[in-house]
Amino acid sequence: MPLTDTAIRTTKPTDKVVKISDGNGLFLQINPNGSRYWRLAYRFGGKQKLMALGVYPEVSLKQARERRDEARKLMADGTDPMVQRRVEKIALSGDDTFEQIARDWLKKMAPSWSAGHLALTTNRLERDVFPALGTMQIGTIKAQDVRAVLDRMATRGVISSVHRVKQIIGTVFRFAVAAGLADTDPTSALTRTLTPVKERHHAAVTDPAEISGLLRAIDAYSGDAVTRLALRLAPLVFVRPGELRHAEWSEIDFATSTWTIPAHKMKMREAHIVPLSTQAVVILEALRPLTGSGRYLFPSMRTPERPMSENTITAALRRMGYGVGEATGHGFRTTASTRLNEMGWDGDVIERQLAHAERNAVRNAYNRAAYLPERRKMMQAWADYLDQLAGRNVVQMMATAV
Repeated sequence: MPLTDTAIRTTKPTDKVVKISDGNGLFLQINPNGSRYWRLAYRFGGKQKLMALGVYPEVSLKQARERRDEARKLMADGTDPMVQRRVEKIALSGDDTFEQIARDWLKKMAPSWSAGHLALTTNRLERDVFPALGTMQIGTIKAQDVRAVLDRMATRGVISSVHRVKQIIGTVFRFAVAAGLADTDPTSALTRTLTPVKERHHAAVTDPAEISGLLRAIDAYSGDAVTRLALRLAPLVFVRPGELRHAEWSEIDFATSTWTIPAHKMKMREAHIVPLSTQAVVILEALRPLTGSGRYLFPSMRTPERPMSENTITAALRRMGYGVGEATGHGFRTTASTRLNEMGWDGDVIERQLAHAERNAVRNAYNRAAYLPERRKMMQAWADYLDQLAGRNVVQMMATAV
């Protein structure tokens, strides 16, 4: 039966919460301390929700019913009434600026992003976008406003960053549209108007003779011992430079000769196994007395609490005489991928070891240990091949690791 004012007044509080219903999800919650709150229970998007409608008697039974009916009309139109309330509250408070909405989006995405990606995205917004668009209400921003931001960036010659910032701005707008704070994404009008990004490949050596020369140069490197060991390990594991320099001793299992990189450190957000060849284990054993008491395999030269600088490997290659267009830390991946394919190794095994995104739905069902026996065999064969190119034997390899 629907509620009456008399029923509301005569229902006394008890030592437990009492709920008396008016129908269609509306009920009055009477707490043990005597306070009375209107609540609306409803389902939206497959989820059960509870919306506050006010305090009795400040909000009367009639007013509570009106608020319930308004909420149900919104649901009938496909709008979550709690989201609509938030939108109205933001609009009234003036908090629907681009910066506020962008920071709300960053907060939502943070749990699923790496710390580095979050910091980079935040920095791009703070440096290039907030100064121009930050204080503007998001619903008033036009395509030409966004274009002005991107044009200013383009004058610095950072064309790839221009495209990335456009993507970030577009994602913030789509977040705002979904929340009812904006009607459209103005960046969609700019898709074909920006200077295209020239495809850039990471410099790498792929000819066996050139690989041989690079390996011999690494063996002869006379700089910092930890850097030299990083240079020696990089071509053996061919992970991304960031994954190598962030490697931690806790991730290395000497008993199984395995390095397991946690998901949060991987580009594809999936834990990755790197089988360690005999040569890689020898290098790690040589490294352990130098950095094994700390967290990172390759700590910063300034503080062991931070990993090696992202420029350390490339800077060492430059000191060895390799120019910008000849070799990079990332190039070891290209070297391995090119040669292993040419040597006839299974492409699926290579791609899995490179931890590339898996586009085939059936293959994607495999877990992180997919093809592990084949990968372990391939990684050892690759290490042996590199030793041959470098002109090393096992004794020399062990002696030159330290």
